[in-house]
Amino acid sequence: MFRLSMGATLVAAALFANTAMADHGNLKPKAHDSLGKCVKAALAKHDGTIVKVEFKNEGKSGVYEFDIESADGTAWDVECDAKTSKVTEVEQEVKADDAKFKAVAKVTEADAKATAIAAHAGTVTETEYELEADGKASYEFDITTADGKEIKVEVDATTGKIVETNEETYQIGKE
Repeated sequence: MFRLSMGATLVAAALFANTAMADHGNLKPKAHDSLGKCVKAALAKHDGTIVKVEFKNEGKSGVYEFDIESADGTAWDVECDAKTSKVTEVEQEVKADDAKFKAVAKVTEADAKATAIAAHAGTVTETEYELEADGKASYEFDITTADGKEIKVEVDATTGKIVETNEETYQIGKE
């Protein structure tokens, strides 16, 4: 019975969180609410609709990553440090055939994927194409490992080197 109640509670919390993000104007961050503060900080960088939030571990810090869709259709990844509520990174998500992405990408997606899987064995469940604030391009692979963990591996599209690796703790919203 406890499992059913706990499961129902988790489903309700996920639905509430998704509704709160979609109607983020009603979200009132509190002094103790790091998620609320980060929502506010992320939307200050790029206004739009939050369609997904992930929490991941970067070193010893927790980081929220918001996928924001702007009114003009532009997709943004905005990262916010959970302790300080400061935005730490902003990337534009683009399609694989984006002209800016293709102009700087010297490494194929297949080669970047092979590099990511060589470092973290598993199955790639999602690939994103990102333009950094400084104009650099990167591939971001979500890899599910044999033990069920999700690892995010970012590979520089120019050099083919791994730029960043993080373990995702949870995700709310669409993939």
